[in-house]
Amino acid sequence: MELIHSSRDALVRKLQIVSNIVERRNTLPVLANILLKKQGGLLTLLSSDIEMQIQTSAEVGAGGEDTATTVAARKFLDILRSLPEDSDVMVKLDGKKMSVQAKKSRFALQTLPAEDFPLVQEPKEWVTQISLPQKMLKNLLGMVHFSMAQQDLRYYLNGVLLVIESACVRAVATDGHRLAYADAPGQGGTAKHEVIIPRKTVLELSRLLNDTDDTVTIDLASNQAKFTFSDITLITKLVEGKFPDYQRVIPKTHQHHVVISRDALLHSLQRASILTSDKFRGIRWVLSANGLTIVANNSDQEEARDEMEVEYQGPEIDVGFNVNYLLDVLNNLKSETVQFTLQDGNSSALVTTPGKDDFKYVVMPMRI
Repeated sequence: MELIHSSRDALVRKLQIVSNIVERRNTLPVLANILLKKQGGLLTLLSSDIEMQIQTSAEVGAGGEDTATTVAARKFLDILRSLPEDSDVMVKLDGKKMSVQAKKSRFALQTLPAEDFPLVQEPKEWVTQISLPQKMLKNLLGMVHFSMAQQDLRYYLNGVLLVIESACVRAVATDGHRLAYADAPGQGGTAKHEVIIPRKTVLELSRLLNDTDDTVTIDLASNQAKFTFSDITLITKLVEGKFPDYQRVIPKTHQHHVVISRDALLHSLQRASILTSDKFRGIRWVLSANGLTIVANNSDQEEARDEMEVEYQGPEIDVGFNVNYLLDVLNNLKSETVQFTLQDGNSSALVTTPGKDDFKYVVMPMRI
């Protein structure tokens, strides 16, 4: 039975959309597979890890009979990638075997029944729906995702808080040591909603969203969210729990401002970080009038010292930071200069872009 007739490149593009969330190890063997469902000339490709489900489609169906099956995602994609780029690919079903043919290459893969594939159950009714440009959501997630926690016992930190209201769309992430906040103008007419999007979903959305004005539609329910954009539908469970009060974390009374070239600071920190250790990534900032000295030491009694000119006229401040936390924010900002607002050596630092208030990054100090 014919299933697919497509160019190799077109099929690879579709498989790459859905295959990224497939886990190599699963308690259910069928979750290592993708679901292929053909209705006429339309082929639907779907993957799931129980928590998240991604679906896309393409007009590459072949044969007159509608059918569905599942096949190992990694093997199928690796086979297609190995074929010549100008190949035409024919996929057929014969009982429990799926054959892949291109030019003089033949592959036979085992399948599992489509009815065994666990689909995410959508709610009977979505509570609200919001639409915004894809590039807006992609930028918001890109500005904060690096501050998400990884496998923290405080499960509500393992994701991004998305706040949607009429005046503003806001994204916030924190791991308890730093916090990133970004906002953009709202689309109007929307009641306030707050949801925590899981870490894995955030990373997938950052990968799949386009940097265009094309729309992404977000449907929200009490424990699920659905993102529809281009020819992709992504459904995810939401993280339950109360996100920390981020407004209280952002310093509002710090008085000492220093403006620094983003590129120069980034390279200075990269040089100093060479002499930090994997276990201890601390560096010292010694800030004085119009000057910043960055110092790093390690257990081998080695030292890195890097000096640079900055715009600063306040008192001397000696403070320690985790260098990775500073490198993360500098690598994600696009502005030519950044502003650090500090109070003393024991208080958090606020990182912003001069003249703008749509991004804030708070980093806690370290004892050096």
